[in-house]
Amino acid sequence: MVDFQYKDSYGVSDLVELVRILRLPGGCPWDAEQTHASIRRNLLEEAYEAAEAIDEGSAAHLKEELGDMLLQVVFHARMEEEAGSFDLDAVADGVCRKLIYRHPHVFGEVAVSDSQEVLRNWEALKRTEKGQDTHTDALSAVARSLPALWRAEKVQKKAKKAGFDWPDISGALDKLSEELAELKAAVAAGSNVEEELGDLLFSAVNTARFLHADPEDALNGATDKFIARFRRVETAAAAQGRALEDMNLAELDMLWEEAKQA
Repeated sequence: MVDFQYKDSYGVSDLVELVRILRLPGGCPWDAEQTHASIRRNLLEEAYEAAEAIDEGSAAHLKEELGDMLLQVVFHARMEEEAGSFDLDAVADGVCRKLIYRHPHVFGEVAVSDSQEVLRNWEALKRTEKGQDTHTDALSAVARSLPALWRAEKVQKKAKKAGFDWPDISGALDKLSEELAELKAAVAAGSNVEEELGDLLFSAVNTARFLHADPEDALNGATDKFIARFRRVETAAAAQGRALEDMNLAELDMLWEEAKQA
């Protein structure tokens, strides 16, 4: 039996102790074997599951998923504590100092008129803090681990702050058409297809930005719509006593058009 005090209610310090015990010799072999790299995906997955709980509007689900995210933070901090680098308190210290530094209108003498000025100050302080001397430094600092659509959007927003942007959506739409034509040409030539496809997607994100639409939400919405219509197509085929793979493209197109009208 491990040396742990069982309680009716646990706090953050108890979670830290649990993870410490799990990583000790005689604890859990799986937990002891993990590294930052081995559970990197877990951290990302838990963040997405918390986002899904927010979308659902479920407080109970959100509480559970935030707990899973907190476990990941404690786990990674514990590994560094074992290595003699830092612990969870050092993580908290770092973020507290960052919050104080980036809120001079709360913890200092800076006056702001609205939330937009707060965001402008935040960005300027962040660049100073991270030693980003140029706009390109700020663009390069956007994490590559972000979903590609969000990374593209964030890079474009930072470029806009440098004045590198069209005055309205017409420029973005023209660029989108241009990139589509270049992709078609690349496909016909059989070269640079992936590069041109990337340019098209980047332009699509730029268009979404002008429309104030989240590109991830837009694509997820299109995917959900596809699944719903596909379900109607499969149901219609089944009503005819047929499987989709036994139908030709013309027949499938007919069912698809019917599904679009439903």
